[in-house]
Amino acid sequence: MRMIGLLSGTSHDAADAAVTDLEFSAPGEITMRSRGLVSTPFPPDLRAELLAALPPGTVSAGHLCRLDTRLGRFFGTVAARALAGPADGRADWIVSHGQTVHHWVDGARAHGTLQLGAAAWIAEATGLPVVSDLRSRDVAAGGQGAPLVAALDALLLPGPGHGALNLGGIANLTVRLPTGDDGTAASHAAPAVLAYDVGPAGALLDEAVAWATNGESRIDAGGARAARGTVDRTLLTRLLDDPYYRLPPPKSTGKEHFHPGYLRDRLPEPPPTWDDLLATLTELTASLVADACRAHRVSDLYVSGGGLRNHRLMDRLRARAADVRIVDSTAVGVPPQEKEALLFALLGFLTVHGVPANPVAATGARRPVLLGSLTPGRTPLRLPEPVVEPPRRLVLLRA
Repeated sequence: MRMIGLLSGTSHDAADAAVTDLEFSAPGEITMRSRGLVSTPFPPDLRAELLAALPPGTVSAGHLCRLDTRLGRFFGTVAARALAGPADGRADWIVSHGQTVHHWVDGARAHGTLQLGAAAWIAEATGLPVVSDLRSRDVAAGGQGAPLVAALDALLLPGPGHGALNLGGIANLTVRLPTGDDGTAASHAAPAVLAYDVGPAGALLDEAVAWATNGESRIDAGGARAARGTVDRTLLTRLLDDPYYRLPPPKSTGKEHFHPGYLRDRLPEPPPTWDDLLATLTELTASLVADACRAHRVSDLYVSGGGLRNHRLMDRLRARAADVRIVDSTAVGVPPQEKEALLFALLGFLTVHGVPANPVAATGARRPVLLGSLTPGRTPLRLPEPVVEPPRRLVLLRA
């Protein structure tokens, strides 16, 4: 079955569409053959409209309606490009994460989550059925709705002590546990993992850059400005004193918490120089991730996400987690830029085969559930026979 996994993350700079062929190749085994990625930058006016809707901004229902439609059209264009390109004109399903505009969390409890990008526009642009809104059902079942990437990581990580880190707007970590540590039966369950949102990565760094440059730049390219700066230890201590970090997993967070006002409210008077602020925020992320690696006895860490291109962040992470072997996710067969789009292709594939895909040990949901909503394409929906046995192994191939 050929799937197109479609993703726009918390950095909202581009939409990625990964084309992959998936099949149940043996009981408990899925083969994934990646065919390529299409990445399309956000149109500047659409990105500006999206930013205006994100916390702490307040917008009207009309703004959200227009944004939902414009995002759906944009995602439909990206999916159509993937269909005409790496998919060679043939695919069975589009799986769209949508664009998160609000993740409603109060303390340790998630109450709701909202991803925009109306699936009907994607179906209309491609003629294909669409799986969308993949997080809400896990939240309805008592989970965090995140990090769903743990479903893929559980099948990728080689063994106990191995971890996967995604450095997007938020840094999230998955750690493979010894078999059965989550209380599941060892022989017929997916490998046991612990996963949660560790804290901010690009969410605060990118905001500080935009603030420092009056919007002319969006990222600290390569971490060059942070490398010139000096960590403000007083500010770092203040930032580390956030109650979120003391919550036990499962837990999730986002720009609802780590928004521009969050940073402004915590700056001292006088504030540090811009380079010192970026050095301090870089150290914050490196410190949070290194502490999590120690707490969970991580021996090997496979990194993906845009933060990989921030050389200063990676240098500080390696310095603070000196006992951990840190490499990018290519070491487990997944190119870093493709990983999250491939994740959603996998989640949609499981959904249409009737397989629950929420990693309950990671999200905290009461039970495994089928994820997502289905939007028909130009022909009636035809679903395959449900698969009873959950996947325990993923075989990765390149087309």
